[in-house]
Amino acid sequence: MIQKAIDSAKKAKLRKLKKNARIAHKAKEINASKENNKNKKIVWTKTRFIKFFTYWGAVVCFFAWLLWDIPMPSKLVTQQIPVSTKIYDRNGELLYEIYADKKSTPYKLSEIPDHVKNATIAIEDKDFYKHSGVSIAGITRAFYKTIVEGKLQGGSTLTQQLVKNSLLTPERTIRRKIREFLLTQVVEIVYSKDQILEMYLNQSPYGGTAYGIGAAAETYFGKSPSELTLAEAALLAGLPQAPTRYSPFGAYPELASQRQQSVLRRMVEDGYISQEEAENAINEKLNYSERNTFKAPHFSLWIKSLLAEKYGEAVVEKGGLRVTTTLDLSLQEFAQNAVATEVAKLAKQNVKNGAVIVTHPSTGQILAMVGSKDYNAKDEDGKVNVIFSKRQPGSAIKPLNYALAIEDRKITASTPLADVPTCFLVTGQSPYCPKNYDGSFHGAVQTRFALANSYNIPAVRVLALNGIEKFVEFANKMGLKTLSDTSRYGLSLTLGGGEVRPYDMAVAFGIFANGGILQPLTGILKVEDYKGKILEKFDINNTLSGERIISPETAFIISHMLHDNGARSATFGLNSFLNVRGHPEVSVKTGTTNDLKDNWTVGYTAHAVVVTWVGNNDYSSMSGTVSGVSGASPIWNTVIKKVLEKAEEGSYHPNDRGHAWPKKPNDVVGATVCATNGNRVSDPNLPECPTRFEYFLKDKVGAGIQAGYMDLIIDKSTGVIATPDIPPENLETQNKPYLSDPLGTIVCLDCPIPSNFIKIRYPLSSAKAQ
Repeated sequence: MIQKAIDSAKKAKLRKLKKNARIAHKAKEINASKENNKNKKIVWTKTRFIKFFTYWGAVVCFFAWLLWDIPMPSKLVTQQIPVSTKIYDRNGELLYEIYADKKSTPYKLSEIPDHVKNATIAIEDKDFYKHSGVSIAGITRAFYKTIVEGKLQGGSTLTQQLVKNSLLTPERTIRRKIREFLLTQVVEIVYSKDQILEMYLNQSPYGGTAYGIGAAAETYFGKSPSELTLAEAALLAGLPQAPTRYSPFGAYPELASQRQQSVLRRMVEDGYISQEEAENAINEKLNYSERNTFKAPHFSLWIKSLLAEKYGEAVVEKGGLRVTTTLDLSLQEFAQNAVATEVAKLAKQNVKNGAVIVTHPSTGQILAMVGSKDYNAKDEDGKVNVIFSKRQPGSAIKPLNYALAIEDRKITASTPLADVPTCFLVTGQSPYCPKNYDGSFHGAVQTRFALANSYNIPAVRVLALNGIEKFVEFANKMGLKTLSDTSRYGLSLTLGGGEVRPYDMAVAFGIFANGGILQPLTGILKVEDYKGKILEKFDINNTLSGERIISPETAFIISHMLHDNGARSATFGLNSFLNVRGHPEVSVKTGTTNDLKDNWTVGYTAHAVVVTWVGNNDYSSMSGTVSGVSGASPIWNTVIKKVLEKAEEGSYHPNDRGHAWPKKPNDVVGATVCATNGNRVSDPNLPECPTRFEYFLKDKVGAGIQAGYMDLIIDKSTGVIATPDIPPENLETQNKPYLSDPLGTIVCLDCPIPSNFIKIRYPLSSAKAQ
């Protein structure tokens, strides 16, 4: 019993100790929890404080950034003081002044005819009287362009355009778009719709110094807005979106007519006019007011369009820019006179127009740009700048074709090409059987002579080797951006079957002049504001900084072939206009389309590229007397001689001194080849043959084709290689000298040229294409 009592007392004591321990632990937990909660409360308070000030600080900073220096809508009724923009040539001669005196004659909305107002609303903002300043469709489109395509763009309403033109800068940023949106809402609240439309019509730029519909009507048509016809109103309504681009007096006058038709079409769609009224307006002849003359008009207007695209219409029209261009006015006027004189001589050959562009290839400077025989010509629309028109280049495109084949090691300068009757068979198409300009065939012609004499059949064979798709891709890299959809072209592409711009031809031939480097063209040396602050400056010493397109070795070989007067003498003679007196270093290529709609001469050295063209704006054919040695060639000869005389004195770059012969790269080697088949004479398997010297890529020397003697079946009656339709009694086997050209065509070297056509399937088999 005593023991039990002791055990019981121990257990009770143990239970008490455990209970006390639990109580102590619980108290400790409670104290720890309180301390933790206290710390959490302190941390939460600090975090909340930081978040509060961070959020509202960001909000304040955002609105300060967004609204700082934002103009007030009341400025819509204030008058801005414009300062003229002046465009100079490289020597400081004034070419064109965009006058400081802003022409603006305000009119009340009630004084403006309905068709003027309706035309403006139809083309710019058809829901103007329905929305509250912002078009949902326009915002959606702008959002898509910005987010998906990465282009800041929007279908602005009339109110937004008024705000943008009169209150904001033309910069394309998110900030400017938000400010435009906010100001648009305020303007819509402050002013009525009629007031907004009246301000828009009185303040929008219509091109030149004309601000507002009143000044525009006077500038373009010499009348007040109330006198404007529907046709005139439609043309003016289309200008504010891009006054320089759509101006009938600008660099692209044909776009003015296209824009006018768009306005009339929209007016029909919106029910303002009938289809008959629209057609009558389209057919109405517009009589424009006389404009003040200025120098180098095509070039000056092109420069103005570049400035407007970069700095905005308002800055160009009234921002006081001082622009020094690359143009040499004395050379420009010389070239202009050369074009006018030669075109006048060719009047009986139905040649009504001509154009020239001159560049300094290593820097890309445009030294002269003559867009037509006379900017004010009436018989041809002299205001159209042919330098940016799409025309077929004829054989002038052939050097690019040969360059690609040489670059890809498909041919060399001595590779013989079969200039024999040939038809190319393309599935689903009629046989294509090209002919030479002289109507003859010349047998096996090595590349140097085929290119220099501009034979067509060898050039088509080379294009078949290259492949149309690959050649179009290559031509694009060379700067001919208008050649795009390969499905549109056939093997006639190498004879000028596609359309290119003279501007782009200057880029492409500049690559040959630059040893393979594409130097983008530029017309601007420096842009300043009227206070002397430099906005941009071209570094004239930054030569040959562009992308390499072909190797210097290929560029050298092409240039060498094109300045070889002896090589081209079979077609052009020894004393044609392709020879520039005192300048044997000049490389040159002509081009005439088969239908005689375009005639080109393109030539160059490292100092200058000159592209000349003659033809007719309406694409009518010239007479048969215009050829590769007439038409454009006399203009080219005169102009390139003049520019080289100046270039060799360092007029355009201090390093341009003396003749600029093509410089032979180290990886170009010279070798003696057989004059009949182009193979290296050192080949022990070749029979004796006359020799000549040629240049090659060091890893592709000689023609490398099959040649020698072989038994050929000959038609005894004609002496040509027999065809399957020859009677057996006329056949005879003879051992003849022969060669096989890259397309596998067998050419007998001492046989008459056959009259029957060889048939070649295109695309070529992989074996022939290699």
